[in-house]
Order: sequence, then structure tokens, then C-alpha cells
Amino acid sequence: MELVALLQSSPVAFISVVTLISLLIGSFLNVVIYRLPVMMERDWQAQCAPDSSEHESKEPSPFNLAVPRSTCPKCRHRISALENIPVISYLFLRGKCRSCKTPISVRYPIVELTTAVLSALVAWKFGFGWPALAALVFTWCLICLALIDFDTQYLPDSITLPVMWLGLFASLFTLFVDLPVAVIGAMAGYLSLWLVYHLFKLVTGKEGMGYGDFKLLAALGAWLGWEALPTVIFFSALVGAVIGISLIVIRGRDRNIPIPFGPFLATAGWITFMLGDDASNFYLNLLGLT
Repeated sequence: MELVALLQSSPVAFISVVTLISLLIGSFLNVVIYRLPVMMERDWQAQCAPDSSEHESKEPSPFNLAVPRSTCPKCRHRISALENIPVISYLFLRGKCRSCKTPISVRYPIVELTTAVLSALVAWKFGFGWPALAALVFTWCLICLALIDFDTQYLPDSITLPVMWLGLFASLFTLFVDLPVAVIGAMAGYLSLWLVYHLFKLVTGKEGMGYGDFKLLAALGAWLGWEALPTVIFFSALVGAVIGISLIVIRGRDRNIPIPFGPFLATAGWITFMLGDDASNFYLNLLGLT
């Protein structure tokens, strides 16, 4: 109880504790980002595999978020707890495997630090209480979704749908928006991109985005409310267009290679969530509507 009282009375203590815990969460998010798509693909392969006694006799090795233990992809050295301390272990090992000296991707500490920084901002904005806890979970889920989509062009239902339901649940207590606004936001978020998808397909004969994008925007609508959706769509489309054109011009990227839209949606959604009316006002001023 003394710790709770301290966190309630001291914003600095609360932000510090959230930052430290979020470093550990960031380490876990690295696991989710890598393993969840593999788990999904294994599940799809199992469902599509021929139904035969020979196939059934071969039990696949367990693979989930807990097992097997993390190892070096080259030498299979098992990573110990001391080698898995967020950021510190990476610096201590100088970014290399302790056994074979193979370079470790710098993305791991970047994800950990990004999670910690964004979580600290959430703690600073909302302070100690249920809104902060809900906003932290929302932030962590968006980080996962953005990076999984960036890597694989998947937006797993196992994350997007719980995020949407959690947003609707939070609206029961009006943590951020009230229930009618959240429900309309979820409906409008899904249907708006659904319509864009089918119109684009009707005109071009191509699929411009996936159904996961519809569900992600529905989740954002549940958290932010329907009134924030134009701001989210505008900024995500703007940033996506700028980055897409830059990749084509600077790197010579094939324009027929799709660019995942999820990271832009997640980024625009989080910024709009944190800035609130300031984001909408900026959007309206940019369009000259105020």
C-alpha cells in the first residue's frame, strides 16, 4: 500500500516505475513480434496439411511465446537471463552473440527503448490510475501490430480484435470516450476502409489493403471515437504516401510491391490518441477548415 501511495503522490516515481517495467515489456514484445507470425503460419500449415495417419504420427515441436527458449539463430547458443536484460545486455555484449560473435540486430534494443519512451509519455499524460493502465496496454499492442505488419504484412486477429473489445470495454466507464461514440467509431472505422478497399478494387482490379487494416481502424475507432477517425485516416494516408513515393524515387522500389498500411495507421492512431483535440485542430487548420 505504501508503494501505491507513493505512485499516486509522486508523478516522477510513477513515470520511473512505468519506464522500467516497460523496458521488460519491450523485451517481451520482441518475442511476440517474431514468434506470433511463425505461430500463425504453422497453424495455417497444420490446417492445410493432408489428413493422414502418417502426418498425424509426426508431432511438431512446441513453438509458442514461451517455448522454445530463445537461442542464437546461427550457433543455437541458448540465451540466458543475464544475456536478456533489456538494452543493458545488448550494450554489454557489444551487439554480438556471446558464443559465436554473430551480430545481434539493433532492432531489439530499439523496440525496448521505444516501448519505454512511449510508455513514459503515457504515464506522464494520464498519471496514476486506470486510464494510464488501459492506455499502456493500447500502446504496447499498437507497437506489436505496427512491427508485425511491417515485417509480414499481417495484422493478427489475435491482437486487433482484443484491442477493439478492450476499447469498447473502456468506454463503458468513459475512460476516454463514452460507449455510443466508441461503438460508432468501431463501426465507422471498419466500414470506411472496407468501402475504400472495394472501390479501389472495382476501379483498378487490385487489392489496395488487407482486411486487417479494417479491423485495426475499427479498434482505433473504439478507443478514440468516430470523430477522431478523419484525423487518423488523413495523417496515416499522408505519411504513407510520402514514404511510399520516397521509396520509389530514392531507392527505386517497385511501385507494384505493396507497402503495409498498418504501421501508418498505428502511428497516426497513437499520436491522435495522445494529442486529442490538438491533433484534430491541427488537421482542420492544415485543410483550412477553421
